[in-house]
Amino acid sequence: MADTRNGPELHPETVRLASGPNYGSITTIMPRGLFQTHLIWVHTDGERLMVNTEVHRQKFKNVQRDPRVTLTIRDEEDPYHYAEARGRVVETVTGPEAREGIDQLSQKYHGQDYDPDAIKSERIILWIVPERQTIVDQSAGTGTED
Repeated sequence: MADTRNGPELHPETVRLASGPNYGSITTIMPRGLFQTHLIWVHTDGERLMVNTEVHRQKFKNVQRDPRVTLTIRDEEDPYHYAEARGRVVETVTGPEAREGIDQLSQKYHGQDYDPDAIKSERIILWIVPERQTIVDQSAGTGTED
């Protein structure tokens, strides 16, 4: 079963999945038009979705050039249940807020601060506003919508 909605308002299930320790995958568009997908930690402020990366990484370079992304958040308790949000990166935040943000995400997923030695460049928060969301529950053996 799938529930698809258009518009920027986050679906309550997207908020629930992004608030918990559920992994996401973010797809960005490479310079030649191919797609790049990475597994990533996610969070939300209830109105937007948030991921945290570093400025030297290709996914950030991709969204600088083209802010369109797809963020899929999988329910770790039921991997056949997920939320897909297609939208745009509407804001980026660097500095201490982004550095604190990666610690908060690491606490959420691993119960400890992020290893500072793993940081190779400046941290950056990407805030995403959806244009279309699909909530999928394939547990009952049903397919997805496109």
